[in-house]
Amino acid sequence: MSYESQSGLNCSVLVLNKHYMAIRIIGVKRAFSLLCRDLAEVVSYEGGAYANYDFRSWCEVCQFRRRFEPNGHDWISTVNFYVAVPRIIRLLFYDRLPRKDVKFNRRNIFARDRNRCQYCGKHFPTSELSLDHVVPRSLGGKATWENIVCACMRCNVKKGGRTPKQAGMELFRQPVKPKHNGLLHVHLGHDRYRSWKQFLDHAYWSVELK
Repeated sequence: MSYESQSGLNCSVLVLNKHYMAIRIIGVKRAFSLLCRDLAEVVSYEGGAYANYDFRSWCEVCQFRRRFEPNGHDWISTVNFYVAVPRIIRLLFYDRLPRKDVKFNRRNIFARDRNRCQYCGKHFPTSELSLDHVVPRSLGGKATWENIVCACMRCNVKKGGRTPKQAGMELFRQPVKPKHNGLLHVHLGHDRYRSWKQFLDHAYWSVELK
């Protein structure tokens, strides 16, 4: 497989329900599976407006785009032709509403804190961060949004089984339950996902990531 195709397979695709409400973010393979089975259509941002394509017409449009705007897309190569990775797809038969709650899990805590240790304030790779109970479990602390933060190994060891006050440490930011999924900011910060903005800026729901 070419580097270009590998890069395309690493992209993410925003999924809308049939009423154009954002419901989740999926990988490219899953998106193409839905398109090939006619369970979804491509929603493409073109010149300030959105256009809809079934999989066959999308493949036809891609041949034109490959020739005249090859750098405007991420590509997947097949035996016979190239197809652009869609940024957005719409499910044709799914009308359920998106989740309104942000799931309380490790991934979303890291996203909320932006991979920043909440004691020293420095950014770290996920592999170098742990989750810390602000009020330790031994002192009655619960596993809640308001009591769990990201902490680097050094700060976690320094704090130990104490409260920040007891350890002479301060929180970088007071932990709260997020209203929106923090992982969206990672995607929206990339130019390739700017077409998502219309569907997410005015959304008061959270997009569930699968």
